[in-house]
Amino acid sequence: MLDLTYEMPKPKTIAGAKHDWELVIGMEVHAQVSSNAKLFSGASTEFGAEPNSNVAFVDAAMPGMLPVINEYCVEQAVRTGLGLKADINLKSAFDRKNYFYPDLPQGYQISQLYHPIVGEGEVLVELGDGTARMVRIERIHMEQDAGKSIHDMDPNMSFVDLNRTGVCLMEIVSRPDIRGPEEAAAYIAKLRQIMRYLGTCDGNMQNGNLRADVNVSICLPGAYEKYQETQDFSHLGTRCEIKNMNSMRFIQQAIEVEARRQIAIVEAGGEVEQETRLYDPDKGETRSMRSKEEAHDYRYFPDPDLLPLEIEQAWVDDIADKLPELPDDKKARFISAFGLTDYDASVLTAEVESAAYFEEVAQGRNGKLAANWVINELFGRLKKEDHDITDSPVSPAQLGGIIDLIASDAISGKIAKDLFEIVYTEGGDPALIVEERGMKQVTDTGAIEAALDEIIAANPAQVEKAKVNPKLAGWFVGQVMKATGGKANPKAVNELVGKKLGS
Repeated sequence: MLDLTYEMPKPKTIAGAKHDWELVIGMEVHAQVSSNAKLFSGASTEFGAEPNSNVAFVDAAMPGMLPVINEYCVEQAVRTGLGLKADINLKSAFDRKNYFYPDLPQGYQISQLYHPIVGEGEVLVELGDGTARMVRIERIHMEQDAGKSIHDMDPNMSFVDLNRTGVCLMEIVSRPDIRGPEEAAAYIAKLRQIMRYLGTCDGNMQNGNLRADVNVSICLPGAYEKYQETQDFSHLGTRCEIKNMNSMRFIQQAIEVEARRQIAIVEAGGEVEQETRLYDPDKGETRSMRSKEEAHDYRYFPDPDLLPLEIEQAWVDDIADKLPELPDDKKARFISAFGLTDYDASVLTAEVESAAYFEEVAQGRNGKLAANWVINELFGRLKKEDHDITDSPVSPAQLGGIIDLIASDAISGKIAKDLFEIVYTEGGDPALIVEERGMKQVTDTGAIEAALDEIIAANPAQVEKAKVNPKLAGWFVGQVMKATGGKANPKAVNELVGKKLGS
């Protein structure tokens, strides 16, 4: 079981001209559901298709077209809720959020304002310094994505691509529990990791499949604790929402910039206005997009074309029974079963594919040795060449074969690195390569002793120095390894050198 004992991180503090200020952050993460079809149509969700080629009549809002819910999207939302330890609402409903936008053909978005599919949950966000914060999830609701307006193809016209229109999004709304830019990025990373394990969202931020609206406010030290005690938002500052962030780095930058903007306003005697803002990474500033959402009349009302969504507990239980092992549980198991450090287990479980690769390598072998080779040699080489684990030219069986040769003393650690390079660049069975290329470790102490005797005989002055200063015995170890082409068993060499030189 996962050990839930952890130390809370300290909140991010920014020094103003008059006071120190703390940050309070809540996030609304829009995750595109991994599904071949859209939420209310059978149109494809394929990324990169020709503009307006993945559009059904209902997506384009053709007269008389009615939405038909995609059951798989509902299942994916339920699966996500279960993965976040959240309440699943057996009855939910869809609403229309009315607003005009060129890439929203219907003139409204179908969403779930009042009755979401998923209720309260939680996410444990671990930070690199050994601290962790439990971030509460307020809700997850399903909604349609809008299309895309394109303004840079022609100086006089804008274009609209409706391929994304109607794609199912899960909006994951957190409580204002995040206290700094690094925590915000770690929270997004943890959500992404969990959803990738679940297979409910691929987390591709570059393609817009994972985006975040970041709500930032500031408060004086001690005010947040009063909010936690009372749940009274009046203890916190006025929040501003930074819209459509799709980069971890930019999220952190935007939070810092927006917090400093708010501090300057408040310390100058002004008041922060609740509004939606955009972050400009080139200028390093946030700018106003529109006034607070509450000032708009979106005329929410139940969608008349969709009945309330009712699901059965037995169906939810069946989904729960089929959930995969989640990152926190897998990490705890790796630490327990393979004797890994917290750091190594975190690295290996960061991606579901990496965890599966390591587990196949480590099966029946020394877990720590397997972790060292996967992390240091394989991951290091893949990162250098900008590849991920799915592109690895070395299979788990091949890497396991190298580790087996080390464990059996057939090869030394140095030879193993040479062997890894051969397998990485040329492929092949490690055991056969060692046999065919004469890479086996020399374990015959007679042969090693003969080589050492020759070196001792040829270097009497060095022998005398080594007898006076035992640290110099390492020179003889190096010479023997050189004489045997690096194939001598290092342990045997060290023992013989110590015996011969009396060190």
